[in-house]
This record gives sequence, C-alpha cells and structure tokens, in this order.
Amino acid sequence: MNNLSSTAMVLAAGLGTRMRPLTLTKPKPLQLVGGKTMLDHALDKLVVIGIERAVVNTFYLPEQIERHLCLRRDLEIIISREVELLDTGGGIKNMLHHFGEKPFLSLNADLPWIDGAIPSLQRMTAAWSTETMDALLLLMKTDKARGFSAKGDFAMHADGRVHRMGLQPPLAYVWISAQILKPQLFKTVPEKIFSNNVIWNKAEAGSRLYGLEHDGTCYHVGTPEDLQQANDLLASGQGWAV
Repeated sequence: MNNLSSTAMVLAAGLGTRMRPLTLTKPKPLQLVGGKTMLDHALDKLVVIGIERAVVNTFYLPEQIERHLCLRRDLEIIISREVELLDTGGGIKNMLHHFGEKPFLSLNADLPWIDGAIPSLQRMTAAWSTETMDALLLLMKTDKARGFSAKGDFAMHADGRVHRMGLQPPLAYVWISAQILKPQLFKTVPEKIFSNNVIWNKAEAGSRLYGLEHDGTCYHVGTPEDLQQANDLLASGQGWAV
C-alpha cells in the first residue's frame, strides 16, 4: 500500500432502478447477500488490505446508508452526500481532494465478489505500476461471471493492457467493481457530471489502461431475481462458480 492512497472511494449513490420494487424502500447497497449488505462486503475488503478511511457517496435514500455507516468502527467513513447525481466519474472527482496525489482504490457498493486464495485487492495493489498504468481494473472472464450479459466489456492483451475501442461484442472480460485510478485523470475532465467511461477511455487512448483477472467468483446482482439466486446458491453451499 506504500504507493497508494490510504483513502479509498466506495460508490453508493445509484438509484437501483432494476432492483425495484426492493429498492423502493431500501437502497441497493443495503440489500443483503449472504447475510451481509453489499456495502459491507465492499468495506470489509478494504479493511482486510489496511485501508484506513473510505469516502462513500450517497444520493438515493441517503439517510439509510449514512445511518448504517455509523455502525462501522474499523475504518473512518467520510460521507459525500450528492445534491444531484454526479454519475460514477463525477462522484469521484467531487471528492478528489481526499486522495492526495497518490493513486487510489475505488469500489462499487453493489457488486459482491468472493476472493480466491489471495484477496483480489491485495493482488491489485501488488500488480499496480505507477510508471506504466493510469488505471487498473479487476476483470473476470465473461463466461465465468454470473449475472452479466454475454457481450462483455473489455479485451485484454497478454501483458495486461486492456482495450475495447473499435471492438464488437462479445468481449472476453467484464469489469467487476474494483479499480485503481490516478487522480490526475480526473483533473483534466471539465465536466461536473460524467461516467467513469470517460476516465477509462483516456487511459486506453494512452495505452495505460490495464486489467487483472479475478481468480474467485462474483455475482452481478442487478435484479430481484439475481438477488434471490445469489443468496440461494450461497445458502446451498454451491457458491457462484460457473
């Protein structure tokens, strides 16, 4: 962790529209997977690798998320309540001052994964190279990732460089929530509201977008049916392996 910020970002501001009616009364990050909220799954992974504080953005039903976060005692939580939804890139840029000049980890609060023998965030921090990378994404083979469409997100070279521009689906890999990002990428984006796709495109254009393959399992919980299936598989002992 010496070359990364000790502060991470957790994105929890989404509307969770595909999860309705469950999200009409409880935001998606607080839905339970394996008896634990998806938000806590993300925060627990940060604690394991020694992250000291996490910035968590909120927007939809923010009071519920903020009350839940008050229960955490194992790391400092900084709340970023958005008065307008800033999207994934804008949400990070809004709190960029908390990360300093070092690269930082960012996780989505609504995509749980189960690690292999070594925590994936630990593998990511070990793989990070400030000299060659502007962004490092945690990826999984599309045909092994539960809950995703078959079209995929990215292709990956043997050296770990990732690309998608000019390619047609299906692509071999999907992104599964975690990334390491250089803060400098955000400082050249003039917009206030924008997607992380803008950041990824900038990194790819400079051949500085990289990926690391996840060696565990995951479940993209996008709908109530996905949530039920994810929990049923865990309860049965079968797990999420395809």
